[in-house]
Amino acid sequence: MKGYARYGVLVAAALVAGCGDKPQQNGDSQVVLIGEVSPLTGPQAHLGKDNENGARLALDEINAAGLALGGKKVVLELRSEDDAADPKTATTVAQKLVDEGVAGIIGHLNSGATIPASKIYSDNGIPQISPSATAVAYTSAGFKTAYRVMTNDAQQGIVLGNYAVKALGAKKIAIVDDRTAYGQGLADEVEKAAKAAGGDVVAREYTSDRSTDFTAILTSIKGKAPDLVFFGGMDPQGAPMIRQMRQLGMQAKFLGGDGVQTPKLIELAGADAEGALASNPGLPLDAMPGGSAFKAKFEAKYGKIQNYSPYAYDAMYVLIDAMKRADSSDPAAYLAELSSTDFQGVTGRIRFDAKGDLAGGAVTLYQVKDGKWQTLETVHNGD
Repeated sequence: MKGYARYGVLVAAALVAGCGDKPQQNGDSQVVLIGEVSPLTGPQAHLGKDNENGARLALDEINAAGLALGGKKVVLELRSEDDAADPKTATTVAQKLVDEGVAGIIGHLNSGATIPASKIYSDNGIPQISPSATAVAYTSAGFKTAYRVMTNDAQQGIVLGNYAVKALGAKKIAIVDDRTAYGQGLADEVEKAAKAAGGDVVAREYTSDRSTDFTAILTSIKGKAPDLVFFGGMDPQGAPMIRQMRQLGMQAKFLGGDGVQTPKLIELAGADAEGALASNPGLPLDAMPGGSAFKAKFEAKYGKIQNYSPYAYDAMYVLIDAMKRADSSDPAAYLAELSSTDFQGVTGRIRFDAKGDLAGGAVTLYQVKDGKWQTLETVHNGD
């Protein structure tokens, strides 16, 4: 049975059962369930909560402003699930949310979790918007339910590879990735771009997204005297990698993608983070059209922004905007509206191409200076 076929029955059940922290209902309103999935436990929990809070902030604002669909008042309710950044867990919670009758999904955070879950949502006709999954494979599967509001890794990888060679002058480059869909996918794109720009990739090593000891890998890399080490992965691995590079006396620059461009990396790596470089899809927060206002209200409620919360916030608004245009929360009705999205969000103008990727977009490069990420430059798609 399709998820949306069960949806009406489950919404009705939610109305009858309404208790605990569920919104109070009356006979003229209905509850619409929105799923949000990210790692809420484990080493990436700080990023997962950031996503959850961004989505929740948007949902709370939409409820406060009032939402009506099909002539009835609608109250949105967030169903947040923890996938622990694990592909198998991701499919389990995806099926759980489908069975509960969610009308749409914000998530998942990691590409490695998003990709297997996307088939379940597709099979059940449930629209999915990821705020942060950047792997090309997510949208290249051709699922009509899959969208993202962030630049993908093909775009990010080109910028990183070119920057390493042309701006940083790296002639010998070592590449390490965590073997996840995100980390390996981004590293592959960086390798292609760096070679095309004239760089020599002298080492290609692999680790995991649970490892914290990289001494053996780095010792091998050190012997090849690279000018730069690129890491495809997340901050729980990036920080100890930087520390261990410095402990081994390696002077090579450290470059990463959006997975390491977080305040947590600086917190974990301490003084060794100084000089580290990384990219992030999109504009710097203070250059986003609604960045300053978002930062003020988000941090007043939830504390420091880690990374993707503005995108989770926009993803929620884009999902509900499609419902408004369809005048329905039925996935079968509003899915068709997502492809024609043209929404001015906090992060910028959001439109989708035929695959569900963000049209246009930008990639920004940062460096840790004086203990903070400082903006270096922004490259717009097509530059």
